[in-house]
Amino acid sequence: MSGNDIVFLAYEEALKIVAAIQEEEDIKQKDKRILTVYNFEDKEVCWFGYDEVMEAVKAEGKSTGKENVQNYILRHIPDWAT
Repeated sequence: MSGNDIVFLAYEEALKIVAAIQEEEDIKQKDKRILTVYNFEDKEVCWFGYDEVMEAVKAEGKSTGKENVQNYILRHIPDWAT
């Protein structure tokens, strides 16, 4: 593993820190959406590109419904987010 590899939290650990996933407008790029992850203190933990997440969920052969998107994000919370 190189120094640039992302390490993800275990799903169970992610559940302990993620309180909400909110779809929002990217303030840096107009007409682009992001999915912002918040902890239980209502602080931003990390974010994901909306289009990239939707494509990744589809690539897993799943629909882009809310539950599938949430599960994908919870499995991809970086360890530095704690």
